[in-house]
Amino acid sequence: MNIQLPEDIQLRTAYIDRVKPFIGKKIIKVFTGQRRVGKSYLLFQLIQLIQKQEPKAEILYINKEDLAFTTIKTALELNDYVLAHKSKQRKTYVFIDEIQEIRHFEEALRSLLLHNDIDLYCTGSNANLLSGDVAGLLSGRSIEITVYSLSYVEFLLFHKLTNTPQSLEKYIKYGGLPYLKHLELTDSIVFEYLKNIYGTIVYRDIINRYAVRNVTFLEQLTLFLAGNVGSLFSAKKISDFLKSQNVNIAPNQVQTYIQYLVNAFLIHKVQRYDIIGKRVFEFGEKFYFENLGIRHGLWGFRPEDRGKIIENVVYNHLLFKGYSVKVGALNDLEIDFVCEKEGEKRYIQVALTANETKTIEREFGNLQKISDNYSKEVITLDDFQGNTFEGIKQTNLRSFLIE
Repeated sequence: MNIQLPEDIQLRTAYIDRVKPFIGKKIIKVFTGQRRVGKSYLLFQLIQLIQKQEPKAEILYINKEDLAFTTIKTALELNDYVLAHKSKQRKTYVFIDEIQEIRHFEEALRSLLLHNDIDLYCTGSNANLLSGDVAGLLSGRSIEITVYSLSYVEFLLFHKLTNTPQSLEKYIKYGGLPYLKHLELTDSIVFEYLKNIYGTIVYRDIINRYAVRNVTFLEQLTLFLAGNVGSLFSAKKISDFLKSQNVNIAPNQVQTYIQYLVNAFLIHKVQRYDIIGKRVFEFGEKFYFENLGIRHGLWGFRPEDRGKIIENVVYNHLLFKGYSVKVGALNDLEIDFVCEKEGEKRYIQVALTANETKTIEREFGNLQKISDNYSKEVITLDDFQGNTFEGIKQTNLRSFLIE
């Protein structure tokens, strides 16, 4: 099947490199992530790569946002379509975009995987894509790669910018949705675009998918989380606050709606971790936005929020770098991030500046109280190039984002 690929495909090698070892293997490759983070373009990059390696490769591309494929609504229809259109002479590389729009799609994937001449790739905009029963059905036969908004380095490449404080400011303010490279980076244009993306996510991936009735509460909850990025909350605390605003919602309902926002990749929910007891707390989480531009479009870009915004930027970068991230609790002290990857830990504090004695005592002091020898650092906006503070490194945010 001939497919017309876009001409302006910008490579995102961090994701493609993770998929390369599985090309041609009997493993389903799944990209998940928020709408408009560039999952479709990753499929296009893979198609380009496969066609370069195998010029006569048979490509089958199904896009569930394209009216041409509206007849494919169930697992059986997907299975029949692929079998009818695959090559009879050679391996067919099958790409399915927004697969969550097909009912019981996992049953079709499991069946198609039985064919040695089919190689499967798909995208989805729901975090439950491979959870629960789906994970059971496809256990050991799929890999899931979460795609995030552009990292700072990707943002510079997409917008053809150099690494300057002004470029960082644009990244922090507008976020990293790839399509922004086609727009003038001004508040009125960018935030109008991002508010429309937010509306699409809310209505297609939350309201329609979960038959949400209390839309007003969902929007109020999103605004509450936007205003309290990086603050520690439980569902009960949120419920109590909303009651004070004459919005009477039970804690379990708050928890359900938060999970909807998480499943749609609008927000990240981060658990607390007891550093001494080495256990995750059952209650109390922090919330960060997957895309800060969307957050600012809803809430505004306010100077008083700068500290929590920087914290959100650091958290998103840690996810992009492949870390598992939790909020650290050390008795009654807080460590912003406890990060783990490949058996190694990394402790990070985030502050706007470390120019004041109180800030130094709090940020560096909290890290000093951790008894193990894993890496510890404080990330600030300061352009500081000096010695460590008793072995604890201070890192400038721009340097951290290009590491």
